[in-house]
Amino acid sequence: MRNPVPRIYPLGDEALVCEAPPPATLDVQRRIWTVAALARGWDAVREVVPGMNNLTITFDALTADAVALTRALEAAWHDAEGSDALKADAAEGREVEIPVRYGGEAGPDLAAVARHTGLAPADVAARHAAGVYTVFFLGFQPGFAYLGGLDAALHAPRRGAPRVAVPAGSVGIGGAQTGIYPAQSPGGWQLIGRTALKLFDPTRNPPTLLMPGDRVRFVIEHIGESIEEARA
Repeated sequence: MRNPVPRIYPLGDEALVCEAPPPATLDVQRRIWTVAALARGWDAVREVVPGMNNLTITFDALTADAVALTRALEAAWHDAEGSDALKADAAEGREVEIPVRYGGEAGPDLAAVARHTGLAPADVAARHAAGVYTVFFLGFQPGFAYLGGLDAALHAPRRGAPRVAVPAGSVGIGGAQTGIYPAQSPGGWQLIGRTALKLFDPTRNPPTLLMPGDRVRFVIEHIGESIEEARA
C-alpha cells in the first residue's frame, strides 16, 4: 500500500496534529502507533495522543522548535513504511474474547440494524461475532475502544436521537465501526448487545481491558427476542 501523505498543522501554540487522509485503515493506524512510539522519546515532547487517522503531540514551546518537530513528524511518518517497528506492531497485540448477550434488553437496536441491513436479527449477531476486530484507538471515554474490521454488510447509521444513558458494557454499531461502552454515558450508536466484562477499572493495571493493536473476538452468549418479537 502506498504511504499516504499526512497533513501536519498546529493546534494552538504547544501542539501539532499529524493527520492522514481517509479512509481509516489498519495499515495507517500501525504507522500512527510507530510514529507515536518514536515521538515519545523526543526532547520537549510532553504527551503523545494517537487517534483515528491522526496523532497529536504536545510540547514545551519554550524549549522546542515547532518547525523542527514538524519536520521530524514528516520524516518519521515516511520512514515508518516498511520499517521493522511497523512489522513488529503487526505481530503484537493480544487476542481478547468478549462474551455478548445479543438482542432483547441487552441489544434494543438489534432489530433496527437487521431492518437496515436486510438480515435477520440472529444473522446480524452471527456476522458480528464472526469478525476479528482490531483496536484502532481509545477515545470518547476511558477504555472506549474503536474497533476496525466490521463486516460491510453490518454498517449502519447512528441513531437519529442519541440516548441519554447507555448502559455500561453495551456493544454498538456506529457507521463502519463497532465498539463497547465502558461506562454508562450518553451515546448514539445502535446497541446490538451487552457484555458483563469491565472495559475500564481504575484499580486494575492497566485500567483498560483493551489497548491499541489488540484483536477482539465477540462470543455469542445468548440471542434474545427483539421488543417487536416479544410483543407479537
